[in-house]
Amino acid sequence: MRKTTGTLFVLLTLVTLILQGCYSFSGGALPPHLHTVAVPLFDDTTQAGIAEFREGITRSLINKIESQSTLSIEPDPSRADAVLKGAIVSYSDEPSQLGSATERAVTNRITIVLQADFDDQVKNSKLFSQTFVGFADYQTGNYTAQQTAIQSAYNMALDDLFNQMISNW
Repeated sequence: MRKTTGTLFVLLTLVTLILQGCYSFSGGALPPHLHTVAVPLFDDTTQAGIAEFREGITRSLINKIESQSTLSIEPDPSRADAVLKGAIVSYSDEPSQLGSATERAVTNRITIVLQADFDDQVKNSKLFSQTFVGFADYQTGNYTAQQTAIQSAYNMALDDLFNQMISNW
């Protein structure tokens, strides 16, 4: 009986710690007066020459907002309660692990940095202005793995951006 009680106590403590680590009950969520958001096409200031990033990142964020929040997308920024403007400010594809025998890259790391400004147009205030970083490694010489790493990197950055947007923690 004592062992069961001790195990139950440990499990309840772990669950409590996990929930406190994942959710902030004091940070708040979206202000209740925000119902619509405009997400203009992200800018690309990287000069990396990968134009499809702008549309892919913008579309992914819009899909996330539509499927995982109470906000509705408003195409016209002047009519939206809030506007989220974003830019891809950095893109890199650099060696992350060198082979010991050849001293050539075995894996590369894709790193994408997004800058986002989230403005409350109802109360004329800035909710946040922040950068978000995503990264992923892939085996060099594998185009499919590289494309998957790019997708993973920008999804990581977008997840962080979205979580900041809807929870403000």
